[in-house]
Amino acid sequence: VKSVGRFYPSSKTCSNCNHILGKDELTLKMRDWICPSCQTKHDRDLNASINILNNATVILTAA
Repeated sequence: VKSVGRFYPSSKTCSNCNHILGKDELTLKMRDWICPSCQTKHDRDLNASINILNNATVILTAA
């Protein structure tokens, strides 16, 4: 079983460059967003799932 912390910002972290959007930059209505750092276009849910998988894998391999 893989998991991450409850407050891990998976939706607003760029899965390409790890840039994290500010508190007001990604509302719940926004389904797509473009990273201001690397210009990668993200689907909110797909990006979050990639970040959760990557972060949980790092946590499991570091333990």
